[in-house]
Amino acid sequence: MLAGIKIIDFTRYFPGPVATLRLAERGAEVIKIEEPTGDPARFMDMINGEEGCIFRSQNRGKKSVALDLKKNDQLEKALELIRTADVVIESFRPGVPKKLGIDYRSLIEINPSLVYCSLSGFGQNTSISHLGGHDLNYLALSGVLAQLTDAQGRPIKPNIAMADLLGGIVASEEILAGLVQRERTGKGVYLDVSITETMLSWMGLHVSHQSVTGEEHGINDHGISYYIYETKDQRYMTIGAIEDKFWNNFCKAVERKDLIQGHKTQPHPDNPYYQKMVKLFKSRTFSEWTEFSTRVDCCMAPVLQTSELKHQVPFQERQFIEHKWGLDYVATSYMQEKSFLDFPNPFPKLGEHN
Repeated sequence: MLAGIKIIDFTRYFPGPVATLRLAERGAEVIKIEEPTGDPARFMDMINGEEGCIFRSQNRGKKSVALDLKKNDQLEKALELIRTADVVIESFRPGVPKKLGIDYRSLIEINPSLVYCSLSGFGQNTSISHLGGHDLNYLALSGVLAQLTDAQGRPIKPNIAMADLLGGIVASEEILAGLVQRERTGKGVYLDVSITETMLSWMGLHVSHQSVTGEEHGINDHGISYYIYETKDQRYMTIGAIEDKFWNNFCKAVERKDLIQGHKTQPHPDNPYYQKMVKLFKSRTFSEWTEFSTRVDCCMAPVLQTSELKHQVPFQERQFIEHKWGLDYVATSYMQEKSFLDFPNPFPKLGEHN
């Protein structure tokens, strides 16, 4: 799909490597330019003294060239690679690429057709562009964190780096769009991707809804038919029976037609329909409800743990999780014709491709 596309990757840690992994799995050649000490992610969560899960998971299929860009002779080696590249992606703070001699204006002098992506926390030209930040900060500033609350309405810290992951996905999307534009015009393009703005884009419906109604949490409230319920064995099930047909299917399958009229009522303790739903779900085990969810068409799904994912039949049918090189890996997208782990090595050693 992207065979013949060469990407020079100056990113490290998480968001940028997510972006280039998505492109590598689609056939692009990704060359990581690392400082002589290496991407810091190499040394996080190490396995038997070698690179840990974070690095292995996000950098499979890539190449590594170790260079000190502050030294002219090594900067020249990087520029030689860039002269024949299609894409450059970097995740430095604004201003750093210029100091290193790898900013967009400098590079289009040697490669006018270059697609150049700057991935940062707050964009390249805002009043807070110079500040540091991490996933939790981007979630907070974008308004997304205020939508993730406990029963008391307090924001909770997610156990998944949503902003970093989505920032990488959007960066790969922008790069692909840039390659299409270059194909049509023959000219390069500069892409300024802000992780915070990426998360802000998630808030589009909320912002529009709030501007009309004044409600802060208004678009995903569908009553007792769209909720998370605890099972008999302290696991959890989701139901999303928003439409009448799905709610009717559910009520008929559990032989509780008395619940039908409570469809759009709210999941409040003083709501008798909600109390009936709570009691109903606690009457069966997680396994029983899971079997029910595959048999009855009512928009129901179990809340799965990480260890359970690879055993799910739909994921197995499309080979979305595979075991290789001592680890389980997850694809970035469905591969129809080959394994997404069709690479010679699990990860590049530092400077392996100098």
